[in-house]
Amino acid sequence: MQLPDKNISPAESLHATSNESLIRNVSDTARLVAVDRAVETERPDALFRDPFARRLAGERGARIAKSNPLGGSKSGVGWPIVTRTYVIDRMIQAHIAQGGDAVINLAAGLDTRPYRMDMPSSLQWIEVDLPEILAHKEEILRGEQPFCSLERVRLDLSDVSSRRELFERLDRQSRKALVITEGLVVYLSSDEVALLAQDLAAQPSFRFWILDLVSPKLLATLQKRMTANLKQAAPFKFAPAEGPAFFAKFGWATVEANSLLREAARIHRLPFYLVPISWLPDSHGTQPQRPWGGVCLFSRTS
Repeated sequence: MQLPDKNISPAESLHATSNESLIRNVSDTARLVAVDRAVETERPDALFRDPFARRLAGERGARIAKSNPLGGSKSGVGWPIVTRTYVIDRMIQAHIAQGGDAVINLAAGLDTRPYRMDMPSSLQWIEVDLPEILAHKEEILRGEQPFCSLERVRLDLSDVSSRRELFERLDRQSRKALVITEGLVVYLSSDEVALLAQDLAAQPSFRFWILDLVSPKLLATLQKRMTANLKQAAPFKFAPAEGPAFFAKFGWATVEANSLLREAARIHRLPFYLVPISWLPDSHGTQPQRPWGGVCLFSRTS
C-alpha cells in the first residue's frame, strides 16, 4: 500500500519563486483546509472556532487558497470543509458521550480538535502522521495545552508492518476507540482503502470509523475543476460505485451517511445557487452517476 507523500518542512521558505508549484504534495492541502477553518472561525456566527488555524496555514496556505478553485479564503468557497468539520465534531462528541475512551486520528494533518474542543482529560487522543507535518504543528502549537491526553505518533502509514504494530498497541490500551481518516481515503486506490479497512477491523477495540466519501460522478466533477498542479501533486482516486456499502465486506457496517450538501443547507453554509439541489432525494452515495459527497460513520461488525 503506497500512501501519498505528506511532507511539510517547518523550516520551509514562505516566499516561493514564481516558478514553484504551490501544492507540492498532499500535506500542502492541509494548509488549504486550515484556511477554510480560519475563515469560519472569523465569522460572527461561526459553527466552530479554531484560533490556531491561521497560524497553521501560514502565508503559504493563504496563497494556496487564493489560487485554488476547490477551496479558498472567500466566504462560501470552503463550505464542504466547514460542513465536514462540523459533522465530524458532532460525531466525536457523541462518541465521547457514549463512553468512548480513545480517538485515533490517522493522517491527522493540521487538525486541532484536542485544543479547541471540550473533552475529558481522561480521553486518549492519538494523532498519526509523517514526522514533518507533526513537527510543523508542534512548532506552531508550542506552549498550548490540549484538553485531553494527546499522543503524536510519527509514522508513514504506507509502512504496513509498522502500521499494524501501532494498531495492535492502540487496541491493547483502549476499550472503545473511534478511528478518523478525515480527507485521506480519496487519495488512495481501492486496494489501498480495502487493506486499511481490514487492518482497522482486525482490532477489537476499534469500534467506530469516520471517513469522508465521494461518488464517482462527484470525483469526475472535482477532477475537472482541479488545477494541473493539484492533479499532479494530490490526485483524487477513491470513489466506490457502491458508496458506503464498499466497506461491508471488510467488516464495517454503515451507521450514518451524511450528505455534505444537505447538511450544509441545514446549517446555512450552502451557496444559494446550490440550495435547490439539496432538496433532491439523497442517494447516500449509492448511485454512481449522481454527484454525492458525505461523511460516513461505520461500526465494526467482525
